[in-house]
Amino acid sequence: MDRQACEQALRAKDPRFDGRFFIGVRTTGIYCRPVCPVKSPKIGNVLFFPTAAAAAEAGFRPCLRCRPESSPGTPAWSGTSATVSRGLRLIGDGELDTGGVAALSERLGVTPRHLSRLFMKHLGASPKAIAQTRRLHFAKKLLDETDLPMTEIALSAGYGSVRRFNDHILQVYGRSPSSLRRRSGGRTSSTFALRLPYRPPYDYTALLHFLERRATPGVERVRSGAYLRTIEAEGEIGALSVRHVPERNHVLCEIDLPGSRRLIHLVDRVRRLFDLNADPLDISRCLSRDVEFAAIAQRNPGLRVPGAWEPFEIAVRAIVGQQISVAAATGTMGKIAQRFGAGADGRRRFPTPESLAMTTDSDLPMPRARAAAIRALSRAVLDGEVDLGAADPDRLIEQLLRIKGVGPWTAQYVAMRATNDPDAFLHSDLVLLRVARERLGIGSAAELLERSEAWRPWRAYAAMHLWALAG
Repeated sequence: MDRQACEQALRAKDPRFDGRFFIGVRTTGIYCRPVCPVKSPKIGNVLFFPTAAAAAEAGFRPCLRCRPESSPGTPAWSGTSATVSRGLRLIGDGELDTGGVAALSERLGVTPRHLSRLFMKHLGASPKAIAQTRRLHFAKKLLDETDLPMTEIALSAGYGSVRRFNDHILQVYGRSPSSLRRRSGGRTSSTFALRLPYRPPYDYTALLHFLERRATPGVERVRSGAYLRTIEAEGEIGALSVRHVPERNHVLCEIDLPGSRRLIHLVDRVRRLFDLNADPLDISRCLSRDVEFAAIAQRNPGLRVPGAWEPFEIAVRAIVGQQISVAAATGTMGKIAQRFGAGADGRRRFPTPESLAMTTDSDLPMPRARAAAIRALSRAVLDGEVDLGAADPDRLIEQLLRIKGVGPWTAQYVAMRATNDPDAFLHSDLVLLRVARERLGIGSAAELLERSEAWRPWRAYAAMHLWALAG
């Protein structure tokens, strides 16, 4: 870390650096965000850490004023280590809740020792410490922003028991969970409302428009500036609502579910769907190195890459959308959801791989080759031949290309949205080629792929900028 740059950001309380590093104050034993409202400590008493987990590992406890759990978070894709980025995604999916570091490293294809070394180098903390701090911060957020009883907070944040939750809070804050709470406990409804911050600028309108055009009828929709969809967690059907609060630099996420046990993982999925972890400063700085492309990137500085709530749904969508318009593909997805998706009380979820694997050519409203590809995808997911939850986009692309009827464009699109790969690039996309020809003088897919090397590791964002120019 550049100590001089961190010192300047701390003195200015620059919000652009919120979540990019944390400050440990030797005299108080507390770690803060660089935008903490209290008087800045003497620089000589300060240590800088790349993550909150690194500060916790060094023995500092979270500040109760600036609430480190409310920062935009450490950018998951730093562009420095793909293994670390994929490891963070798997931790967010709860990999360390059910297994240990050995299982995590096996999924990433490295040894536990090498994985720990990479985490210490890039994040300043071990995988276990990252997971513990993530649970702690989410629990603190639930204490401050919800009326959930302590038992539900413990389970929602991924603690195995209430006792473990109480012990961890007491160890870190020196106070009990009930004494930290700012509001009275006692759950009064099935809806959870949480504020999820991001780093500005943030082009919510463009992202919402992208999702609206591709929203599966009956499953998801956009209404009055809010994104709404049916969700499922542990067999329970619920609803999700996300809307923008630009004056506070956050989105308000409302989840309506009978239970809260998977809440921490559901919130992670919302953050990925709306690309809330992106760092627009790093992305813009990289894309602007290409002088000719810089003017394009500066037109929409807050552009994001939409993720996916349900990877299987996105994979089916990519196959359905082959060689037809966005509107036609959306209509077809609605017909599939209506016929094969389960639902109740006006809520319909997208069909499962089990239900689509049992279909015939005449069941699906599309050409036979595409219907066969959807069935093959469904069977491959059920058999474990395609892991849509894989953190490695290259591995996912390789698995998808083995399916007859799935080509490079389809596989790259699924990787871009299902794994949030910031470097996925659909160089053969006809719209991208047309815009690249008009704006950059690029005449072929091969030339576009070569030019895109200058945009690594943020080529997916470059693609979104080019798509935006197409209207």
